[in-house]
Order: sequence, then structure tokens, then C-alpha cells
Amino acid sequence: MDNSPIFNFKTDVTKIDMPRKLNNPFGAYIPEVSRIAAAEFQTFIRSESEKWKDATPVQKGKMFGVLVVQKLDDTYGYIGTNSGKLPGNATCDKFIPSLFDASIDDFFFDKGMTELTEICNQVNTSTNPIEIGLLKEKRKQKSIGLQKRLFENYNFINLSNKKKNLLDIFMQASNGIPPSAAGECAAPKLLQYAIIHQLKPIALSEFWWGNPSKNKERAHKVFYPACKNKCRPILEYMLQDSELFNRANTP
Repeated sequence: MDNSPIFNFKTDVTKIDMPRKLNNPFGAYIPEVSRIAAAEFQTFIRSESEKWKDATPVQKGKMFGVLVVQKLDDTYGYIGTNSGKLPGNATCDKFIPSLFDASIDDFFFDKGMTELTEICNQVNTSTNPIEIGLLKEKRKQKSIGLQKRLFENYNFINLSNKKKNLLDIFMQASNGIPPSAAGECAAPKLLQYAIIHQLKPIALSEFWWGNPSKNKERAHKVFYPACKNKCRPILEYMLQDSELFNRANTP
């Protein structure tokens, strides 16, 4: 079985005019080749999602993304992934994984979450107001420290192969502290994989898959721009040398 995350097109794309520059992730325009890649990837998602049905009682929709890439042999393919986590923490070798390695420092994040749960249990069982107040403050400081350490371990590479973590990226962009789950959206994961593996990004798109969002702002199989509060500082950093990149790779 081929476990490579790079999909080969089933559709004949040889007669399609390939974009010479990556489309704006925050724009509404979706290149034709990206629509084709998304349709093929959705077929794969439909098959793969059969494994998720028993994971949770109610399946929530989520964002997925697909990035058309030019490989080192000048042929084209695409990579895809989900935002956040799959239902029941399911995994799929064909989806680009999270940038965060959960095993870092002997699984510090998992251990930290376990400690937070223990503190919460102590708060719920205590009848001493003073003790409860101290425990809540301990929980708050523990949570802040754990979040900071997590952000420090999300490292992004731009097209010049320079690396920065989430905290540095958001501070430089004057956005302050990154919002929760920053770095787990589809677009940054896809671009990071492409850059590391020397795949030229050609066209990017993100779409909603599954039940509509609670606010009805997301609908099944509809394309949406990359989110601004979580992704703009990250993608602006990763793509800051895009003009140089495109000139260097244009025949």
C-alpha cells in the first residue's frame, strides 16, 4: 500500500494552464486545478470518513485543505489534510500531520493536560473556599505556562528556509499571543510539508466537509478563504519570499 501523502491526479490535467504563482490563501479565487484536486480529495475523504462514524455520537463538520504541488520530476500532484483533529483522534497516513510532535520532552503536553485535569478534580471536590481559590490560580498559571510551551514548539519554515515559532511570528506581526489552536489549520500544515520536501506550491484551497457549523457560516463542500485571526500571521511569514520563489522556479 502506498503510504506517501502525495496524491497523483486521476484526472488528466496536462491541458490545464497551471498557475505561475500561488493563489492568495485569503482570496476568493480558486484555480481550476485546485478545484479538481479538491474534488478528488473529497472522494478520498468520503471513503476514509467511514472509519470515523463510531468515533463520536454526532459528527461535526470541519475544514479540510488541498495543495497542488509540482514535484522534483516536474510532474504535478496534491497533498491534503484536515484542520484540527479528526473525530475520535483518528489518524490517516495520507493526511499531512500536525506540526507538533506530541512525543517532545517525554510527552510534556499530555502530562500537563493530565495535571490540569487533576487540579480541576481537586477544585470540584474541595469545600474550602481558600483552597479552591488557590487551586484555581494554580490551574490558571499552569494553563498559561503549558500553552506558552506548546506555542514555542510549533516551528514554521518560510520559503527561504528560515524558522520561527508561533510566539515569535505573532509578536513580530503585532498580534500578541497566538489564539488557541493556531498552527493547526490546514493551510500552514500543507505549506510546511511542501517546503520541507521541496515541492513547489501551485494552488491552495480550503473547504468545509460535513454538517454545517453551528452559526451556519460553513456549508458542506463550499470553499472558504484561510482564517485571518489564526492563519494570516503564519502564512504571511511562510510566504514572505513568494516572489523570489516563483521567479526561481519559473522556466
